[in-house]
Amino acid sequence: MNKEFIQAIEDLEKERHISKEVLIEAIESALVSAYKKNYGTSQNVRVDIDQETGDINVYMRMDVVEELEDELTQLTLEEAKEIDYRYEVGDIVEYQVTPRDFGRIAAQTAKQVVVQRIREAERGMIFDDYITRQGEIVTGSVQRISNDTLFVNIGKTEGILSANEQVPGETYKINDRLKVFIMDVKKSNKGPQVFLSRSHPGLVKRLFELEVPEIEDGTVEIRGIAREAGSRTKMAVYTEFENVDPVGSCVGTRGARVQAIVDELNGEKIDIIPWSEDPAELIANVLSPAKVEKVIIDQEEEKMATVVVPDYQLSLAIGKEGQNVRLAARVSGWKIDIKSHTQYFGNADFVEVDEDFTEVEE
Repeated sequence: MNKEFIQAIEDLEKERHISKEVLIEAIESALVSAYKKNYGTSQNVRVDIDQETGDINVYMRMDVVEELEDELTQLTLEEAKEIDYRYEVGDIVEYQVTPRDFGRIAAQTAKQVVVQRIREAERGMIFDDYITRQGEIVTGSVQRISNDTLFVNIGKTEGILSANEQVPGETYKINDRLKVFIMDVKKSNKGPQVFLSRSHPGLVKRLFELEVPEIEDGTVEIRGIAREAGSRTKMAVYTEFENVDPVGSCVGTRGARVQAIVDELNGEKIDIIPWSEDPAELIANVLSPAKVEKVIIDQEEEKMATVVVPDYQLSLAIGKEGQNVRLAARVSGWKIDIKSHTQYFGNADFVEVDEDFTEVEE
């Protein structure tokens, strides 16, 4: 150990952002273990590295006690006073015991510690980088496939795309490039784990932010989004600006903007709906493409509503296997019970309803 070693540690501090003091402390701690292992002792020792010269010294540490219980770690007061009359019970006596060949062991141990700390620091930096990017989209390439899990190269690390986060019907091959959503980042013994998704609603939301300037700059807001990956997404959008069409902004000229996202999602259908602060209007909107006759707010606090649709629109409102009403409920936040005109009003041609609602003609 010498000045060149200290200089190397200082260079590491600048390049890898690892504190010099932390490295020195870690090396000293490792050298204590190395000393005990190589010289077969359980004595209490301390290692000191001179941060100017790089010199290493090993010191035996003995506690001054009245009655001796452990000869390896303790001295009696009488023995201590023979070394220096000023010692008292409770003091620590130190004297140098640096072996002649300790430099070789020290160099090897220091190298191992430095390599380990560099690895830990790099893992820490990767974790810090990706934890701040949680909820973003990254483009990566499929590196390997294990069972149904994909490992995707996303730059500084490999992300994990589990089977549950893949889109039903999509197939992947090695070296395929794909956009993925950073869903979660966790620390592990092997380094940071970045969990990715292709099925998360956030992927669609981020794609619209990238494709639609009005969303990116805040002119248009995405107020609600619900997705059944690979099949359909419903997204409710809103703007405070009267001269801006929020739906039109997302669709784009001749549908160019939404089509780019549909292409990225391999043909997934996307319904873009205007958001409304009026619950009845919002619920009618989110059930698109079905036409709604009446929305009855049953319990506002519980967010429960009954919706009446023309008889011929019932299956469309419910959707295949209930998908349309299911997505409508999730995007609006309301529990929606759909009734056909006949189911709700009976077969009467004309029904006068509660004063809170309008008259309905069939």
